[in-house]
Amino acid sequence: MIRVGSDLVAIRRIEEAKEHFGDRFLSRYLSPGEAEGKSTASLAGYWAAKEAVAKALGCGIGSELSFHDIRLHKDERGAPSFTLSEEASRRFPVLDSSLSISHDGGFALAVVVLILSD
Repeated sequence: MIRVGSDLVAIRRIEEAKEHFGDRFLSRYLSPGEAEGKSTASLAGYWAAKEAVAKALGCGIGSELSFHDIRLHKDERGAPSFTLSEEASRRFPVLDSSLSISHDGGFALAVVVLILSD
């Protein structure tokens, strides 16, 4: 089964939340190390990426899947990817995936395509 998810977020929204709540906001949706050295635009892209993954899985962020169940990574060329926590991997058997993150004009966008086991 092929599933697609996308999310668009205003970079300013993430910036304001970061200014108001500081590290507490970042730790709500990012795992340790995910925020290190990231610009606000990249942090917004990470928010959008996690939301896009959750949408593609058909559940959104909530009781079945948390932000921390989704770990974002970049390969040696800087291409983004993700892994799921052990528990989320059992619940959502992803066979293959592709993730794209972009930011421009004050917005961050993420699109994910998943191939799930039937």
